Amino acid sequence: MREEIQLVPVGEAELYVEDVGPLDAPVLVTVHGGPGGSSHAFRAFLGEELSDYRVLYVDQRGGGRSPRLPEDPRLFTIDALVEDLEDLRHALGIERWTPLAQGFGAVVALEYARRFPGAVDGVVLVGPWVHFPWLLKRLWQSLTEAPFPEEPEEAAEALFAQVSVEEAFRRLAFPTAHGRMHYEWVQDGGLLVPEDAVLRMFAANGLWRFDYTPYLLELPHRPFVLVGDADGTSYPEQAEAVADLAGGEMIVLEGAGHHPYVDDPDSFTRALYQALDTIYAFTEGS
Repeated sequence: MREEIQLVPVGEAELYVEDVGPLDAPVLVTVHGGPGGSSHAFRAFLGEELSDYRVLYVDQRGGGRSPRLPEDPRLFTIDALVEDLEDLRHALGIERWTPLAQGFGAVVALEYARRFPGAVDGVVLVGPWVHFPWLLKRLWQSLTEAPFPEEPEEAAEALFAQVSVEEAFRRLAFPTAHGRMHYEWVQDGGLLVPEDAVLRMFAANGLWRFDYTPYLLELPHRPFVLVGDADGTSYPEQAEAVADLAGGEMIVLEGAGHHPYVDDPDSFTRALYQALDTIYAFTEGS
């Protein structure tokens, strides 16, 4: 299989990119979660299943295998990540593509589709996060029965003083110990851990107050939402908000968590191909 690995300059950053698959195939671009994560898990779990597509496994600025950036909040905004995607598309000479996004990456993919609709064939979201005050409250309630503070920053500081950010999320993300161990084993094999500095910069920019839901009414593309019914970070409120407000289609995977390609890979692959087949059947017929 064709594979090119490179660092692509975009604005004030460089992005680590694995460009895999036939050059004449429809293009998918992964938009991983975090902030501060990587695309390693996407390829490790889905690479063989997506061999019919040209897939760009991209690590966002400052995280994963992309070069580190100064801890300057100006460099870590949703707008910056959106512009990075558009710069990457131009740098690689791609006309149109479909963002495949998870968790935090959903906001980036949705905003990209809103701002650059002509560059997008469709949007596929896995366990999307679009309302971060709600997400923070779910994390809080999973760890303590104490009243939720009025100020999100106060809640985040108190919460993450008790437990690491990674541990807080994983308590809600994995319905089984086996799934969590499998995912962590794959991540450890890639020698990758989330880049905490990236999350700190987004938090400094008000991440825990950010609510993207009003913008869902402005989307020119109807997203596909793939979500596990055991994903405590997204289901049902966040996933349903995206599907309802954006007029999208939601496919619920029974018994799966935030990483349904780990918990039930066969069902996830069928759901993903259902979404992609619909997107590209519509694109070819339009």
